[in-house]
This record gives sequence, C-alpha cells and structure tokens, in this order.
Amino acid sequence: MNYHSRRLLKLNLAPWRMATVGGLLLAGLAVVAGRAFYLQGLHTDYLQGKGDAVSNRNLTLPAHRGQITDRYGQLLAISTPVESLWARPAEVRMSDAQHAHLARLLAMPRPELDALLGRRTRGEVAVRRPVTPEQAADIAAMGIPGLSLQREFRRYYPAGEVAAQVVGFTNVDDKGQEGVERAYQDWLAGRAGERQILRDRHGNTIRDLAPIKTAQMGGNLTLSLDLRIQYLAHRELAAAIEKHKAKGGSIVVLDAKTGEILALANQPTFNPNNRANFRPDVMRNRAVIDTFEPGSTVKPFVAAAVLERGLFRPDSVIETPDNFRVGPKLVRDEHHHDHLTVTQIIQISSNIGAAKMAMTLTPQQHWEVLHRAGFGELPGSGFPGETAGRLRDPATWKPVEQATMAYGYGLSVSLLQLARAYMAFANDGEVMPLSFLKREPQEIVGERVFSPAVAREVRAMMEAVTQDGGTGTLTRVPGYRVAGKTGTAHKLVNGHYASDRYLASFVGMAPASNPRLIVAVAIDEPSDGVYYGGSVAGPVFAQVMAACLRLLGLPPDAPETETKLTENASAAKGGA
Repeated sequence: MNYHSRRLLKLNLAPWRMATVGGLLLAGLAVVAGRAFYLQGLHTDYLQGKGDAVSNRNLTLPAHRGQITDRYGQLLAISTPVESLWARPAEVRMSDAQHAHLARLLAMPRPELDALLGRRTRGEVAVRRPVTPEQAADIAAMGIPGLSLQREFRRYYPAGEVAAQVVGFTNVDDKGQEGVERAYQDWLAGRAGERQILRDRHGNTIRDLAPIKTAQMGGNLTLSLDLRIQYLAHRELAAAIEKHKAKGGSIVVLDAKTGEILALANQPTFNPNNRANFRPDVMRNRAVIDTFEPGSTVKPFVAAAVLERGLFRPDSVIETPDNFRVGPKLVRDEHHHDHLTVTQIIQISSNIGAAKMAMTLTPQQHWEVLHRAGFGELPGSGFPGETAGRLRDPATWKPVEQATMAYGYGLSVSLLQLARAYMAFANDGEVMPLSFLKREPQEIVGERVFSPAVAREVRAMMEAVTQDGGTGTLTRVPGYRVAGKTGTAHKLVNGHYASDRYLASFVGMAPASNPRLIVAVAIDEPSDGVYYGGSVAGPVFAQVMAACLRLLGLPPDAPETETKLTENASAAKGGA
C-alpha cells in the first residue's frame, strides 16, 4: 500500500464529532443499563407476570355438589370424585406406540383421538370425562407431555330409575338438567375454587402453589319423598302398565295434611346412572308436565258447587232420562236410571246427572269453583316445567261446553294438579301448598276452597263410590274407609275423540274418616280390552294405599272386610 492510499483511509473527523458520537453511545448504554436495573431490581412485577403467564396456571377446583336424600336420610343423589383426561394439543408429545396404546386404553377410534389432539388451540380440550381409576393410573404412568388428569365429581343416583324423574340428573359439567337437580341448582352446586400451579414448558406440573380461592361445598337437600313408598308406587305402576299393555302411566302420593309429595312415579322411566341412552320422552316427568282431560274425576267439584249454593242436597233426586240434549250434544250414561240422588250420581258416575247439576250454575259460578280448586293455575310445586293445564274464560263457554266440563271434557289438568285439588275434600275444604321438600307442619298455611260441611258431604259421596254398586269397588282397602272417584276419558286424537283410546284414572283418599293420604293414578291407553278407571287404575290405588297405611302406622277406621281383587261385574258398572 502506498502513501497516497494510507492517507485516504485515515479517519479525518473533527474532535467535536468524536465526542458527540461517543457521548450518544454512552448515554444509550446508560439508558439500557438503567432500564434493566429498574425492571430487575426495583419494578419486578412486569417480568414476573410475563414469566408467570408462561409457567403458572390457575387450576379450577370443582365444588363438591350437595347430597339429595329422602325424608329419612336415604341417599337419592351423591357425588363421587373421579379423574378426567384433558389435553393441551399444542404441547402434546408422544410416540406412535404411545398414541396407539392411548387409543386402545380409552377404547377410542384412532381418527377420533387424532381429531381431538390435532386441534389448533393453546387451551385445554377434554379427551375423556371421566376415566376409570385403572385408566387414570395407566395414563399417569405413561407420562405424556401435554396430557393431564384433573379431579372432578360425577353424580351417582342410588335409587336409579325408581326416582329418576323427580330427582333428575346433571350433565358432564355437574350442572342440573332436569328435576330437583335443576330446580335447586344454585343451592346444590356450591362454589368452585382456584389453585395456582407451576408447569414446565412441556405442560407438566412441577409445583403446587398457594390456593387462590377455596371451593365451597354445595348445600344438602332433603326431599319430601319417602323412598319406601316411592319404591312400591314405582313397582305397582310398572306392573299395571305391563298387565294392561298400556302406553304409559303416572302415580302421585300426597300427604293430605302437609301437601308434601311422598311419592311420584312415571312409566316409562330411565336410569340416570346410564347416560348413554338418554331419551327426552322418557326423561319427562309426565305427572307434572303432561296434561289430560280428567273425565269423571271432576264430578265431585260439580257436586260441591251446587251444594255450596244450596241448589241441591246429597239426597236431592234428579231425573236422569235415557239421554239429555244440550244444544247439539246428546249426553248419555253407560247404564240407565230414571232417577238418581246427588250421592248416587257420584257413586255410579252419571254423566247426565252431572251435566244437569252443572246447568243449574252460571258459567261464572262453575268456573269459580274449578278455579279455586286450582284448575287452570300452576300447582306451585316449584318443579321445572310444571303446567297450569287449561280452563278457559267462562265468558267464552257455550252451554254444551259447560255440560261436558261437568264430566271432564273441555278442560285439562296434570295428575299432580288433580291430586292437589282433591286435598280440598280431604282437609275439610282446605288445600295445602305442594312441596317436593320436607317441611315442618308449623310452616304450612292452607287455602280454603269449600266450607267444611260441603267438603265432608262430598267426601261421603266419594266413599259411596268404593262401596257395593259404585264404580270403584276394586279400590277398597281392608280395615279402612276409602273415598275417591273413578275416571275414564276418551283421548283426543287429531282433533277428534278416538273411540278406542282411553285414559283411565282414579283419585282417592284414606282413612276416609280423617284422610291422611291422597293417591292419584292415571294409566294411558290400556289396550288389553279393559279400560275403565275403576278396573285399571283402581287396583293400583288399592295396593299402594294399603301398603302406605301400614308403613305409616295409621289406625284402621272400618271393620276388617275382604277386598275383591278380581275384575268383576260390579267394577265394570259405569267405571267412568
């Protein structure tokens, strides 16, 4: 290199430029050093937060759901701890052999497992909820990064299908979906907690840090159900459905003094412990949600209405010709009687007699009696989906509609609603509020529907239903006086009453001298050739009522008599 080249390469800067550049560099280094000191020495929260966001996780701690028991403490629903398998797809690392083994272990098709683990998300996805203890142990031993087992709770129902439609069930997230589980979700659920854990970059838990929020256990719930009565109601209803080849049925057992629901069963039913084959049609609580035309079980309310206004007495005689025309409608009876007393009209279930009594009332008077008894109103049980039935405004009634309502057509009720209304006859005119929860007697305030005298007179008429010549002789209980009413109604199909489809029902109470229990039974579409309420629903009532009276130790109020349990001619008289 010559002298000239060296001179060109020589830096020829002014001294002030050198100082300026050097100063700027030193200032920049000072700022960086100061910022580093500030973040790492004085203000550490920012970097600590960024680090925690990568390595720390807030783990939800599920709350233990409260127990549900019957009135005597028998378990109806309980939660048990289980393990569930979750994955963070972005962090899962496993060999092909591990992948195949996991699919076999979970009995899951490989493509389905691939779809779950191939999701593009940084969050967690559920792989299997829950897994068995054996599966959990095997998965933990595999130590696959990105897979984790989490503690959850699964609901178990010891009574199974016996109380399924009352208790209901929870979903996989332990939230009530039907029945009492849904109605009291907030009380039973409790409050979930949180706990902080430290994970490595593969998602494995390194350390369990401090709890953030403690989980609070849900409250326990004591139902009004008596599991002993629930079992026998379920058994007798199922036997009747099978015997009469019926489509379905329901039964309700009430404590007439407190309004507590001691038993409620439906057929068909389901097993809440087996979630694989849940069907909406069998999960529905038919006794609370479904409505039907009550047929002759509504006649005692017509009798109460005319007695209350002094239009008739129990021994008043009414002409009952072969038929009775009201507008375009010709009202007929199954069996002809020239004259009947009001008591006999209820005893043999005369449609003509009931219609003639109803036509002495104004539509408003007729409606008021039904409305006070709870028809057209929610029964107030608090059960999800309970129905008010149908009772139209009396201003719209035509004479023929008022006549047919007297024997149970043109209005609709649920079985629970009908059983509640019969409390007016059992409690000397008072109706108690319904409850699916156990309650203390001092908590109860009833609502007066009829005068005590009228309620007792109608109860005496309904007692005649179960005696010789009545339509309910198969409802007798040895040693006890029984009062009730049979019902047989044609079903409405596509806007017309089907000649071969019936709903058979019976609602009764015992001991009739001072009723403690009300049992209501409805059998939907019996198809074995027998369809009268006294013949189909009556024996179910008798079996359940007899067992209940023994279980509760209620003293007999009548001489011991032999109850005929065969379907004979006396049971088939009218049977409506």
